[in-house]
Amino acid sequence: MVEWINTAVQGVLLGGLYALFAMGLSLAYGVMRLVNLAHGDFIVLAAYAALGVITLLGIHPFAAIPIVAVAAFVLGYGLQRSVLNRTLGRDILPPLLVTFGFSIVIQNVLLEAFSADNRSLKLGALETASVAIGPVTIGWFPLIIFCASLAITAALTALFSHTRLGRAFRAASDDRAAATLMGIDDRHVYGLAMGIALALVGIAGVFLGIRSGFTPSVGPEYLLYAFEAVVIGGLGSFWGTFFGGVILGIAQAIGFRFDPGWGIIAGHFVFLLVLIVKPSGLFPRTR
Repeated sequence: MVEWINTAVQGVLLGGLYALFAMGLSLAYGVMRLVNLAHGDFIVLAAYAALGVITLLGIHPFAAIPIVAVAAFVLGYGLQRSVLNRTLGRDILPPLLVTFGFSIVIQNVLLEAFSADNRSLKLGALETASVAIGPVTIGWFPLIIFCASLAITAALTALFSHTRLGRAFRAASDDRAAATLMGIDDRHVYGLAMGIALALVGIAGVFLGIRSGFTPSVGPEYLLYAFEAVVIGGLGSFWGTFFGGVILGIAQAIGFRFDPGWGIIAGHFVFLLVLIVKPSGLFPRTR
């Protein structure tokens, strides 16, 4: 019984990382109906950016988070205003093709710059430090990731519910033409949305780099986890995305408990089951 409780706890903590991966994807889709196929590659790009910043400045990995996040925001805003805004419309194919192109470019640029060697960010003793709560042992760093994911989810929910910018996001999402008639600059709003989405990707990339190794080609794997978390939770719902990530993490932890080869597959099974039973997700956004 204790082993199963520990498995569930570890799955919840892993789910916090998956939720963090997925939050930017959920934001981009919720505001612009844009599915970013390069999302996972941007996460990996953020990890490499953190590696460069830490190596250049000699700073703590946590100190690199705001630097990477700000750089990612600028990149996201610039890409949305210069390229992605031109692809938005009734046809979903153009943004898919463009972001697929981004994915290919990012992977090949990183491969040329850093080779295919596995890299990681070093956090020191905190990487392996843990606390025992009764019979359950919890790693401090996975707990930090989970708390960060929880805080970001709450912050995004508050942003959309209680701020002027959030109302502009919701208006542009619900009816772009009507929002434009009301004086909202949809191009700027979409740019801010993608900027925030990639800033979240930047945070996720630093945490990823500390928790596990990364290579230029691993981005599609994280895109898949993020996509599954968003769909399980419900498209456009931040708390749904958070719980979707947690459910995915628990499913994988239980799968690993049975057999190391069943961990990832167990998560895919849960994803397919949700698609069959409730295609809109377990916690879809309500208007």
